[in-house]
Amino acid sequence: GCLRGALWAQTQRALRQLVSCIDPSIGLNEEQKEFQKVAFDFATREMAPNMAEWDQKELFPVDVMRKGAQLGFGGVYVRTDVGGSGLSRLDTSVIFEALATGCTSTTAYISIHNMCVWMIDTFGNEEQRHTFCPRLCTMEKFASYCLTEPGDGSDAASLLTSAKRQGDHYILNGSKAFISGGGESDIYVVMCRTGGPGPKGISCIVVEKGTPGLSFGKKEKKVGWNSQPTRAVIFEDCAVPVANRIGSEGQGFLIAMKGLNGGRINIASCSLGAAHASVILTRDHLNVRKQFGEPLASNQYLQFKLADMATRLVASRLMIRNAAVALQEGREDAVALCSMAKLFATDECFAICNQALQMHGGYGYLKDYAVQQYVRDSRVHQILEGSNEVMRMIISRSLIQE
Repeated sequence: GCLRGALWAQTQRALRQLVSCIDPSIGLNEEQKEFQKVAFDFATREMAPNMAEWDQKELFPVDVMRKGAQLGFGGVYVRTDVGGSGLSRLDTSVIFEALATGCTSTTAYISIHNMCVWMIDTFGNEEQRHTFCPRLCTMEKFASYCLTEPGDGSDAASLLTSAKRQGDHYILNGSKAFISGGGESDIYVVMCRTGGPGPKGISCIVVEKGTPGLSFGKKEKKVGWNSQPTRAVIFEDCAVPVANRIGSEGQGFLIAMKGLNGGRINIASCSLGAAHASVILTRDHLNVRKQFGEPLASNQYLQFKLADMATRLVASRLMIRNAAVALQEGREDAVALCSMAKLFATDECFAICNQALQMHGGYGYLKDYAVQQYVRDSRVHQILEGSNEVMRMIISRSLIQE
């Protein structure tokens, strides 16, 4: 209500004006600071005042996301000739971190949408790029990434959804689980099996909403991420033109993994935004709340906890930005660095949000206070886009194979 709105206005001003050891603009050039300011302003004006309502009423904020797309958030790292902003991976991380302070759940969906558009832009042919990307960049249409299946989570290469070729169509059969935007999105970027077992039998096919044989499961009831719907996506003799295949047959798993490298930086950046906002909320609460006759900020134990939170936040930010630069440059260590950043930042930022809730005491557990939503919305980042256990597998494999 009004209390929440007032608190948010105050907090968002603090986020924008903050000049301190956790200032997220440190190390950025002037152009990046401008992108960041635009994103922070949008988060403050359009997202933060609505964050609680979107969560509690489970609203998918289509109109607000389209407003964001007018600022370039619909295709941040997509090429400009199809309507994208053409920005770098580092620029993208900076933008998603800022947006996530306003609503982590909505920003996370925007990041998935961006990953899908990038995959079409990068691996699609010119006709596909110009057919799909412009309306995705304006968010006239929304996209979903379809890899995970009910029986294949971390073991994605064993997916079973089949695409059998009949003339100039593929006939898809199978189902996908936990699909962000499922049922609402217009474009589904689907990994399916066109060949034999293993990763080399997988292809990437775009399926449009309304295609006969495409249907959706019930809307899942989730702990967080409630501003975006999650449903199973089901294919029953779903005929899709061969012209909708992105890349060549057997290239799908590679495309999916290339998308996820950037997706992991993006989702970790969303965790950063949640943690950054939580640190600010906690600092302000410690200054205002009095116990035993003095502000909580006078308690050295709580001061040290806040110092730990700030340190972990900055360490996470540096790891993410380092990985973003490596990916942009196409370095050999980029995959491992993206995995390290995702592992470290999503774990540490969840811990920061959780500690922030603890330091709010009983108030932290009330839905009138934003900190509990940051906890709920950032928790799933440790699971999706490759669980943090899979991140450890990727990192250790890269070390052992050196």
